[in-house]
Amino acid sequence: MAGKVSYLSSEWRDEVERRLREELSPEKMKHITTSVTFNYTGCPDGTDKYLHFTCVDGVITDVKVDTGDPPQAEFSITGSYDLFARVTQGIVTSQRALMSGKLRLKGNMVKALKLASLSDRINKIMSRIPTIY
Repeated sequence: MAGKVSYLSSEWRDEVERRLREELSPEKMKHITTSVTFNYTGCPDGTDKYLHFTCVDGVITDVKVDTGDPPQAEFSITGSYDLFARVTQGIVTSQRALMSGKLRLKGNMVKALKLASLSDRINKIMSRIPTIY
């Protein structure tokens, strides 16, 4: 990858998928099977977007970024583009944003809290991608 990529662009998505598959073994992902959709409101281009992950037995099998109706997911997390950008950069933890009410979760909160360390691991990998926000 040369230079910076725009946050939530197809190039950024491709780099996220590549790095997650390279850096996260099924053991590191605790062989989890789950799916999550992050719903971004108020994106700079005036749209709402989503970032969707599917993980099967600890392997990232799908990463999507798009507009419109997101795929069905075990968890759905909604927040502003600006907040998600700060989470992705590692400025704010997703757990803190959830507990403060700045992110809204649909799904099993107990399971979501158990998966918080995995979410932080994914965000740490994404934070290392040279990105224009």
